Amino acid sequence: MADSPAEPELPHLDQMLGLLRIHIKRGINLAVRDVRSSDPYIVVKMGKQKLKTRVIEKDVNPEWNEELTLSVVDPKLPVILTVYDHDTWSPDDPMGDAEFDIIPFLEALRMQVSDLPDGTIITRVQPSRQNCLAEESCIVFNDGKIIQDMALRLRHVESGELEIQLQWIELPRAK
Repeated sequence: MADSPAEPELPHLDQMLGLLRIHIKRGINLAVRDVRSSDPYIVVKMGKQKLKTRVIEKDVNPEWNEELTLSVVDPKLPVILTVYDHDTWSPDDPMGDAEFDIIPFLEALRMQVSDLPDGTIITRVQPSRQNCLAEESCIVFNDGKIIQDMALRLRHVESGELEIQLQWIELPRAK
């Protein structure tokens, strides 16, 4: 799958709601796609935007600790994470995917909380058939920011979970 040389055009500031920073923490018990291990990386997509983590060689429990930032224009679009096994001589093998909805996170941001004690849970999102949550996800006020930790169970694969954290970046002049 070759990428076109032209980068997707980023939305203009007045079309954006803000930036969603996704901290990709780690993968747990990812599928083996090479002889005894895999060389996983993650592609994050939202609408036309597509970002990638680095490849971690020979590890089914990789720790990326990488931050990727998406411009949010349409909050109804899901964020889709697809894990791949990097192969040198053949196409990369898919290792499952997960998607999540940012609407509960944006609703927590709209509450305009500012003077809560650190660690206050603003809302909880339960695992359901409509999301890929492996366990309850809490949206928390911490250090002056609203963050959401998620454990996502990968679909279309025999095993694997991803741990990520969401954080919002306000933009001056964004809608």
